[in-house]
Amino acid sequence: MALIELSGIERAFHLGDSVVHALAGIDLVIKAGEYVSIVGASGSGKSTLLNVLGLLDRPAAGSYHLEDRDVTTLSANEQAAVRSRRIGFVFQSFHLVPRLTAAENIALPLLLAGIAPAEREARVGRALREFGLEQRARHRPDELSGGQRQRVAIARATIMQPALLLADEPTGNLDRATGEEVIRLLEALNAGGVTLILVTHDPALAAHAQRQLVMEDGRLKSDTDR
Repeated sequence: MALIELSGIERAFHLGDSVVHALAGIDLVIKAGEYVSIVGASGSGKSTLLNVLGLLDRPAAGSYHLEDRDVTTLSANEQAAVRSRRIGFVFQSFHLVPRLTAAENIALPLLLAGIAPAEREARVGRALREFGLEQRARHRPDELSGGQRQRVAIARATIMQPALLLADEPTGNLDRATGEEVIRLLEALNAGGVTLILVTHDPALAAHAQRQLVMEDGRLKSDTDR
């Protein structure tokens, strides 16, 4: 079953008198449960593509169907609702709220979605156990290691049980050993049924994926299965 269907996706930016086509006519189908990496040089369009997939950026043309729903026609509020419940994000710089503890950061999407306190507490407790963070539940981000921060970020990204997990250079700020641990966590989530799309500059990391997309000048240069 197709989770994602892109047809003729265009995205352009104006830089002075010139127009840069960040995405130019992207057609793409990704099935539910796939593990896909996106690679390409800086400026190739891979992060812009990820932003479109995550409903953080609206394309100038084309259609995007997520779970058979044309999400490009939705209002900003409707897109935000889809994003909060069906899409998880993991970023290179973690994007944790500094004043909140690990447990509070993980709980944030549940709080915003209006999940009842008892259910919220149960789900956060389960996530803390699953990600090995029970002893760090009351620690704030500046009291955590890089690997622990990224585990909190992944727990937060998946606490709503999304269908799609988008990871943008998730190991970029980590040493290799810690980065490999984070990738194992992401791959375990994929093995559990979550569709994983990973943007990376690291060819070795990209090779972990079952399918690799190569971007060049806003276009899909190649699409290969492992």
